[in-house]
Amino acid sequence: MANLLEVRDLRVSFGAHRAVRGIDLDIAEGETLALVGESGCGKSATALSLMRLVPEPGVVSGSVRFDGRDVLALTPREMRDVRGSQISMIFQEPMTSLNPVLSVGAQIVETLRRHEPLSKEAATRRAIELLDLVHIPEPHRRVSDYPHELSGGQRQRVMIAMAVACRPRLLIADEPTTALDVTIQARILALLAELRRDLSMSLLLITHDLGVVAEHADRVAVMLAGEKVEEAPVRELFERPQHAYTRGLLGASLNVATELHYRDWKLPEIRHVQDADGRPAFDVTPLAPIRTPQTQFDGDAPLLSLQHLTVEYAHRHGKGALRAVDDVSFDIARGETVGLVGESGCGKSTLSKAILRLVPASSGAIRLRGVDLAPLSERALRPLRAQVQMVFQDPYASLNPRRSVGDILDTVMTVNGIADARERRRRATAMLDRVGLPNAALHRYPHEFSGGQRQRIGIARALVLEPALLICDEPVSALDVSIQAQILNLLVELKRDLGLAYLFISHDLSVVRYIADRVHVMNGGRIVESGDHREIWRAPKHAYTRTLLDAIPGKRFDAQAA
Repeated sequence: MANLLEVRDLRVSFGAHRAVRGIDLDIAEGETLALVGESGCGKSATALSLMRLVPEPGVVSGSVRFDGRDVLALTPREMRDVRGSQISMIFQEPMTSLNPVLSVGAQIVETLRRHEPLSKEAATRRAIELLDLVHIPEPHRRVSDYPHELSGGQRQRVMIAMAVACRPRLLIADEPTTALDVTIQARILALLAELRRDLSMSLLLITHDLGVVAEHADRVAVMLAGEKVEEAPVRELFERPQHAYTRGLLGASLNVATELHYRDWKLPEIRHVQDADGRPAFDVTPLAPIRTPQTQFDGDAPLLSLQHLTVEYAHRHGKGALRAVDDVSFDIARGETVGLVGESGCGKSTLSKAILRLVPASSGAIRLRGVDLAPLSERALRPLRAQVQMVFQDPYASLNPRRSVGDILDTVMTVNGIADARERRRRATAMLDRVGLPNAALHRYPHEFSGGQRQRIGIARALVLEPALLICDEPVSALDVSIQAQILNLLVELKRDLGLAYLFISHDLSVVRYIADRVHVMNGGRIVESGDHREIWRAPKHAYTRTLLDAIPGKRFDAQAA
């Protein structure tokens, strides 16, 4: 089969930083090539180079031949004709890629009229057809909606509609399903496979999710520090990985075939270092067995008990109330990890906010060590707040960029009544050491840290008050698989040493399977199924639970790993 895209000796540099270091890639007509690696390895820089979209002061060199034409030699006007019509791209974050002041229909129409001789009316009809093609419900009505009026999955579908509007021959999908629910992810990936087949497209799939790669790619290229370290057909790479880094990525990745649990295994980790010459290198710690004593959580009084908890919001159109949490009851014992899974909008985040009394409960009880938090005044609640803390999904957005790490930790303690400055300093230093950060981090700012380090700061901020319960809201969903493994290992270590209990909220069922003792499945504001970490996977009872499990990518990965 002829190659549609041929990339030779591609190099991308930003000043002294070499983001891409001489890689070669081929994509045949109708083929899906997956480009995998961790953040900063050069995946996105490679994709942007193919589109001639590398921002200044980036410098691109090498050869990029698309259907025989040298893309890097095209004039700006010629390249504008290629973009969108022959090569198109789906970006990672649709909310920042879509224009917030234009309707989604207007944005699709603009793309169509740039490349095809269509009237506005004809382009609008085509836009509606495209929205229908990507399975947007009621496309005649939704064509006039603005991006903020659509869900995350629907916004991603609009991005796909724009990308395929002119039937491109090559589609570049840069992390198209990151942070989406497992069922929405499955629909988006199925849609891409359907469009690839129906439109005879080639696909460059950029992702760090190896389950997605196993399910949807034909070949895989692995990148590390700007270089391609391995390339192989998907089955060969998963069954017989040649490079140590590829083996490390596969080992650190939790997937549908993995029956690991934190009580029995410590996850492999990839640590990035420099060799004696200052070049990027890495160490891989292997999967390690551990022996955690089995604990029975049913004997003592629960640490937290939710009893018939209901949270309602006033409907924005004044038509009654929206019940976000509907008659939820469950307990969390001391030292227990309870997983909470479900799709966006099912009520998980509202439930966590209700536990923290950030939103009021409409009815029911929230008992922390026997004390009902629901009716307490803010003054009565204040001394109890330190006992329940939260780790947020996005560590960068949840840390004040204008405050140093020391100031962030100090403020938390000051607000919660720790008046002694020496005690605050001692706690801050000890907690940074506990989460694996040096004392020098106290004087640095959030932007000076990597994503994994920022999440460690978020964990330190939550633990500096010595809480009994930590609510972890999607704490690893935005992290690379190797960083995810490091954070999960850290949470297990902290739980063991500090006697913590966790409410672990996630849409990634593979992560919950590893970290949780018990699991609750939430849908439509209600708990529809509960069980221990084995029962839910081996014998799901509710149809919704089975739907979630069926949507996990990696069925081919499962077969190969067996």
